[in-house]
Amino acid sequence: MGWDPEQIEEYCRSISDEVPQILTELDEYTHQHHHGATMISGAFQGRFLAMISRMLRPKIVLEVGTYTGYSALCFAEGLAEGGMVHTIDIDERLSDTHDKFIGQSIYKDQIKVHFGDAKQIIPTMEESLDLVFIDGAKKDYAAIFDMCLPKLRPGGVILADNVLWKGKVLGEKYDDATTLSIKAFNQKIHDNKEVNKLLLPIRDGLFWITKNKI
Repeated sequence: MGWDPEQIEEYCRSISDEVPQILTELDEYTHQHHHGATMISGAFQGRFLAMISRMLRPKIVLEVGTYTGYSALCFAEGLAEGGMVHTIDIDERLSDTHDKFIGQSIYKDQIKVHFGDAKQIIPTMEESLDLVFIDGAKKDYAAIFDMCLPKLRPGGVILADNVLWKGKVLGEKYDDATTLSIKAFNQKIHDNKEVNKLLLPIRDGLFWITKNKI
C-alpha cells in the first residue's frame, strides 16, 4: 500500500522534537505577510537543520538566503559557546520581520543579518567557517560554493538547498536557466574531490557536502 509523502513527513515530524514556539509563530507570520512563503524551511527541515547544528557545534555559521529568518534561528540552536550565525539576504524589506522574530529571540545576539550581494560580502569575511547553508539565488550556487570552500575548516559542512528543483533536474525536459544552473552545480559537487557529498531527498533536495580533513 502506498503512502502520501506529505503524510509520511507529518508523521516523522510529529514524533521528532517539538518545534520551538517562536518558529511556529514565524512560520504562520511568513505565510500571512510574505510572498513566496514556501521558501521557508518549515518544521521538518528546520528540525533537521537544527540537529546538524547541534551535532557540529559550530562556532561560525554562514547562511546565504535569510528570507524571514527561520533557518537562521534553527542553526543558532546548536552554536558553540560564543558562536555566531552570519546570514545574508539581498532584500532589506525583510528587516522588520527579522526585528520581530530574530530580534526578540534568545539568539538575538548570536545572529547577525547582512544585507547585500553575498558574492561581495563573503570575500570580506575573515572568519573560518564551520557550517554553510546555501539557499539564495540558484544561479549563484556554484560561485558561492567556490568562495566558501577555502574558508571552510577541514571537516566543515556545506548544505545546499533546493538541489532537486521540484524534480526538474531529472531528464532533459527542462532547460530554463535556473534548472540548468542547479544541474551544473550538482555535477560540480559530484566531480569535486575535495569534498564528500550526499544528496538527500528531503523536501526539495538538500546536498550535504563535507570538506575532506586531509
